[in-house]
Amino acid sequence: MERLTLGSGVPEALRGGIVALGNFDGFHLGHQAVVGRAVTRAAHEGRPAIVATFDPHPVRYFRPDAPPFRLTSLDQRERLFAGAGAEAALVLRFDAQLAATGAEAFVDLLARELGAAGVVTGEDFTFGARRSGNVAVLRDLGAARGMAAETVAAVAVDGEAVSSSRIRQALADADPATATRLLTRSFAIQGVVQHGDKRGRQLGYPTANLVLDDYQRPSYGIYAVRVRLPNGAEHAGVASLGIRPTFDPPVELLEAYLFDFTGDLYGQTVEIALHHYLRGEEKFASLDALTEQMRADEAEARRLLLSTSSRP
Repeated sequence: MERLTLGSGVPEALRGGIVALGNFDGFHLGHQAVVGRAVTRAAHEGRPAIVATFDPHPVRYFRPDAPPFRLTSLDQRERLFAGAGAEAALVLRFDAQLAATGAEAFVDLLARELGAAGVVTGEDFTFGARRSGNVAVLRDLGAARGMAAETVAAVAVDGEAVSSSRIRQALADADPATATRLLTRSFAIQGVVQHGDKRGRQLGYPTANLVLDDYQRPSYGIYAVRVRLPNGAEHAGVASLGIRPTFDPPVELLEAYLFDFTGDLYGQTVEIALHHYLRGEEKFASLDALTEQMRADEAEARRLLLSTSSRP
């Protein structure tokens, strides 16, 4: 998987491709349908398949003070695009220049910089300054430039369209199971393991600590998790996500205890996937009471993760 930018240019071997175009935050079932169609069409026509995504998210540009909302990092999206069969990811930097680019100028950019033969989007896709372009505009402007545009209908689950906002709501409602169904994988937070205050180690539960950055905040609480290490290995575990109300001062962290693991993860990039919500955050009267509850949380997480992994 190659990561491209307009500044770096597009290699000749990747020009003339079929481009899946959108934000694709979360890369949920609906996004997978768009990229899947682009990959299928590219294979049929003998062309490269490219996914074009915006970074930062346009919402972050227009509303810099908006609460954290991202479902995936750029690195995660790139890995997911590769898994879907795309050959390259084009990262369109969403800045003042791109925000001011009109619909026709944006289509010209795709035709000129990528030589795109086709573009695939969701049916609600908008683009250009002040959202002046929609799928009909893209189809008409693209046709005049030899670039065939098509749309993919929204994917519905339980009679409702799959959307990033629906996934965010499920996470906020402490419902990772619904988020998993819509994403086709567990919601996962990726980050560099930080040094903490070593309280978990003192209690017999050393943890890998991540800051949440711009990720959507799931409901605070305790989760059964799986942790993916840089070498691709996965470890089951239990994690606390929140502000640790038993301790002062409150510090927001994602702290994961990996079962049956020994090693130093400081400074390494890991991904913590939330599989099951166990309970909400609590403030304990003593460290003994906290430790007793942590043992119970560990046992429940082991049970749930073992049950999940043993399903056919």
